[in-house]
Amino acid sequence: MNPIIRNILAVVAGIIIGGAVNMGIILISSSIIPPPEGADITTMEGLKASMHLMQPKHFIMPFLAHALGTLVGAYIAATISVNHKLKFALAIGGWFLLGGIVNIFMLPSPIWFTVVDLAGAYVPMAYLAGKLATKKK
Repeated sequence: MNPIIRNILAVVAGIIIGGAVNMGIILISSSIIPPPEGADITTMEGLKASMHLMQPKHFIMPFLAHALGTLVGAYIAATISVNHKLKFALAIGGWFLLGGIVNIFMLPSPIWFTVVDLAGAYVPMAYLAGKLATKKK
């Protein structure tokens, strides 16, 4: 396969699979850690209105979704790519970081979560995935 096409497929696969992991964790999160009573988490407006009811435990699953989605997506991209594996992993991390920044503007969260999420869920997980993929040889 042409290396350029394979590298493009690596990025596309990383974004799609990482996004699927992220969404899967978000979808099951309320069955693992139930939302606060009276919180409507089914819509963005309901989530915004319920944010003041959230306790730190309610932010565990979103953080895991962001971190594991990035980790898996970056690992997939780094594994499939022909060369520059760490750069492709970090590109996926950058993509998901951009999504995290957009999410903060759409759904305001506590400052502590914003800092932890942006600093710990994206670039560090992408770097770890890139390193894991390059050691696989």
